[in-house]
Amino acid sequence: MKLKLRNDFKYSIVAPSSMGVRITPIDRQPIHTSRTYIIQATSAETNVLSISSALGLKTKVLTKFVEDSPIATFIKSELRSRGIDYEGPEIPQGGPWGFRHQFNIADSGFGVRGPRVLNDRAGEVGRTLNEKDFDLERIFNVEGVQILHISGLFGALSLSTSRLCLELARAAKANRTLVSFDINYRASFWKGREQELRGRFREIAALSDVLTGNEDDFQLALDIQGPEAGGKDLSSQIDSFKGMIRRAKVIFPNTHVFTTTQRQVLDANTHLWGAVMLAGGRWHVEEPRTISVLDRIGGGDAYVGGILYGILRGWESKKCIQFGWAAGALATTMLADYCTPADEEQIWDIYRGNARVKR
Repeated sequence: MKLKLRNDFKYSIVAPSSMGVRITPIDRQPIHTSRTYIIQATSAETNVLSISSALGLKTKVLTKFVEDSPIATFIKSELRSRGIDYEGPEIPQGGPWGFRHQFNIADSGFGVRGPRVLNDRAGEVGRTLNEKDFDLERIFNVEGVQILHISGLFGALSLSTSRLCLELARAAKANRTLVSFDINYRASFWKGREQELRGRFREIAALSDVLTGNEDDFQLALDIQGPEAGGKDLSSQIDSFKGMIRRAKVIFPNTHVFTTTQRQVLDANTHLWGAVMLAGGRWHVEEPRTISVLDRIGGGDAYVGGILYGILRGWESKKCIQFGWAAGALATTMLADYCTPADEEQIWDIYRGNARVKR
């Protein structure tokens, strides 16, 4: 199934996001004993953009910065190095207890020790983003965008970010832009706000052409009836996911693609990795295969990025899920939580299981 894309555009993908930095202990050591860290700019949404930007397509993140902040300067530099344009206002810090960019502190785990993540987001400047920060008419009508990508991580940050996501989706649909929505439910973000967020998320999902999420995402964020309790193996998970998506398709009839990854953790560095997609009434399944994992964070984002890249290239659905699966697998071989493929061939080699040296 090929989705119809706008052919007059400046950007292939645009995404709203709250930018921050991730710091990771070196040598896969745990957070609580480490003394040396590496730092990178991060957000789930720019992780998705990175696949297309690395492969030559034009992308942009809509965000907000703290004025005169060296962390903001670092983030901008990182985005430029990844080929991602950025747009958004800068606001004063407001003193030591004012605004800042979020810190994501995450180790990679090793063997029997699983990775751990600490989110430090107090005073996060991105939580204040709203629809008045951007000229939606210029972005979607004058400049033109092929795909708008939204993540539920950003949408759940605040009342204003969830409203911004909905207004962006509405502007996108009014201007022939496809909408991709990765539900990304997080219990800690939703606590005490379930009714408010569920209503907003269902509105965004109803406008989405591509909807990504696992069983928890659909049940807890969109209130879709879940499957009967099944086995723990991945084949059982895929079957139960299919049943739930059939119900979701009735509720969201205008969504063209439903998809998710399937992961079973054997140890921190060995996973079974699969994927499933419903597109145009046809199921496509990438049966779980063993992959070696350096750092698992960002694998799901890279999967979505690979799917969207395939859609932008006009590929059939089967080819899109293959590319997405391999892009997610590639991301887990990198310490950064975003994936920067050297070229398409590198991703296809991963799909084919070809790890031979290329001279």
